[in-house]
Amino acid sequence: MNEFLRTHHWLRGGLRADRALSLRELSEQSGVGGDVGGGDVGGGVLVLDAHRRLRGPYTAAGRLVSALVPRVLPLDPDLVHRYDIELLSAAPELSAIVPSSRETLTSMAIPAERTRYYARLRTVRIGNGLVEFVRDSPAEVGPRVLVVENVDQADPTDLEFLGSLLRRVPAERLCVVVCTPDVDPRDDALLAVLRSSARTTPVVGSTPGAAPGAATTADADEELAWSHIAADCTGDDPALLAAYAALDPAVRAGLHDRRAAEIEALDQESLRIGALAHHREHGTDPADAGVLAVFHAMDHCLCLGFYEACVEYGARGIALVDPGTEHDRWWAFVKGTTLALSILGRTEEAELMDDQARLNSVKPGVHTNAAYSTAMLYTRHKDPEQRDQRKAKSWLNAAIATASLIADPHERAFQSAFYRNGLALVEANLGQPGEALRLVDECIESLDRLLPPGDHLLHRSVLKNNRARVYLALGRLQDALADYAVVIEQDPNHAEHYLERGNILRQLGRPEEAAADYATAMRLSPPFPEIYYNRGDLRFGEGDTDGALADFSYVLELSPDFVDAYVNRAGLYLEQGDWDAARDDALHGLEHDPENPYLHAVLGQVFAEAEDFAAARAAFDRALKADPDLVSGLVGRAVLAYSTGDLATAADDLDRAVGLDPDDPALHYNRALVHRDCGRTDQALADLEAAAALAPDDPDVREELARLSGGS
Repeated sequence: MNEFLRTHHWLRGGLRADRALSLRELSEQSGVGGDVGGGDVGGGVLVLDAHRRLRGPYTAAGRLVSALVPRVLPLDPDLVHRYDIELLSAAPELSAIVPSSRETLTSMAIPAERTRYYARLRTVRIGNGLVEFVRDSPAEVGPRVLVVENVDQADPTDLEFLGSLLRRVPAERLCVVVCTPDVDPRDDALLAVLRSSARTTPVVGSTPGAAPGAATTADADEELAWSHIAADCTGDDPALLAAYAALDPAVRAGLHDRRAAEIEALDQESLRIGALAHHREHGTDPADAGVLAVFHAMDHCLCLGFYEACVEYGARGIALVDPGTEHDRWWAFVKGTTLALSILGRTEEAELMDDQARLNSVKPGVHTNAAYSTAMLYTRHKDPEQRDQRKAKSWLNAAIATASLIADPHERAFQSAFYRNGLALVEANLGQPGEALRLVDECIESLDRLLPPGDHLLHRSVLKNNRARVYLALGRLQDALADYAVVIEQDPNHAEHYLERGNILRQLGRPEEAAADYATAMRLSPPFPEIYYNRGDLRFGEGDTDGALADFSYVLELSPDFVDAYVNRAGLYLEQGDWDAARDDALHGLEHDPENPYLHAVLGQVFAEAEDFAAARAAFDRALKADPDLVSGLVGRAVLAYSTGDLATAADDLDRAVGLDPDDPALHYNRALVHRDCGRTDQALADLEAAAALAPDDPDVREELARLSGGS
């Protein structure tokens, strides 16, 4: 294989024209041919532009799968069907040939009835699904080399996708070339994988710009400016940029209108999200056409969980409207932006926007929504140490009081139920599940009584889901299962319902049903690490070590910072005697959580096996410093101490371990050996009798008990 194809690449520096020259050279080196301008898909080099101004979120990923799907569909329709959620999220135009098979109440909710939004990590799951689609597509239909330009201007969704693509797909399968000017990508995970897994090629800028003082005609300047606009203002050619900047503003706005008309004629949703919004915003009617286009883009991103883009569009929209004279338009942008900021964890910015809404409005609806938004910051979205449940409750009381002023009885009923449901969350967080249950029951009853049966189906489902969670907190597992049965019937394609019900079934000792629910959740969702982690735990408990290892390994492929998966997989490796693999997992996990006690305990066992007793003792000490009640750490240190003759430490650690887990026969047996060696025969016998009662068929316990009893 050509050396070029053995690794991914990062072309860094210069202008795009400079990088194009390097691309041609690299393409020749690759020996795979293809048009480096981006025309070829099958077997050659495909060049994509990731600039988010083109098509917004998933600009690059969407173009890639749009090129692949028509070729894959005749060969492997099941693969297309498996990833339809991801494909349609990234490239909505594919709906003409890819039907959506897994609609949910969330995806189908009309704007007036949206009360549930996607999780912050949904885009990571979508990105992983897109990577798997690209990886598993028949090799003959895709490019051999994928070049992605303007990565420094890509939306975070594309950055997540590229990071996963570089990490999960070997260059031998698809050689990825990332192109940027002399800057780092705005995503730490992508930057890390570029530094570790890609060959960096510096590109020296050599493309001449506009000659200083060069004489040009007005027509020539306009033609140059049009070239820049026709490329949706994504280029970096100095001559085009200078012509664009020098153009008469009215002429420039007219050219933006011209390009907007061309885009509208194409009738592609992703272009409406990207380029059309930009051109209408800078055209001759920004106050109306621009506002409508930017709002459409913001709302699209909000509904699909593209929150970083939603915030960007929201800021652009807010800049176009006046809160005094265009209050409702201004509020629409503020409301969406604040919600996105909250979900992203940018809570200080969100709270400032809530305050701004209260400052600029006297409308009850604005104040109720802003109060609810602020309450959610204090009960859910802020970092744990910054949360204040009492403050959240006060804001929710304000929202409920203001909602009572709504004149329309149906709207008043819905809003009251919505805010009382929020209050139930706060009561649960305050340790009052009984009051939370009363509130949710009250909400469900009022909506059933006051609203037509088909209204607000999404929120009615949310209420029953929330009641199931309260039942779970109260230990009423059968009642929780009954509510999940209802919400699953109402919303059968919502994966999280099956995950949550599977967890309850597992608690009830119904592993086969739990596994079936986990499998359904996997089928209905883009790759979702938590589902596989839970199934791995379930499989381990049922003795399926190979299945558990496969699940934990897949979790770590999807999410390399999932520390609990390192903990569990390392434990499995220890049981199998694979000391090197256990050590590697412990070290990788500690990179993300340096004080994790379980992983330090794993290292202690690895070092003890290697008879590096000093390192083992240090690792166990560090584990128990982080968690003094960690039984595996206490036992590990006790065994180490016993083997090195430190009976006092062994006794102390085992005393503590037995106190924490008195029903473990192994702990009693080990402590009996320490008592025996210290000459405490009666105490040794007591521990052995306890071990025998807990594990009557254990031959070691029976043998030691007989020996010690015979000698006493």
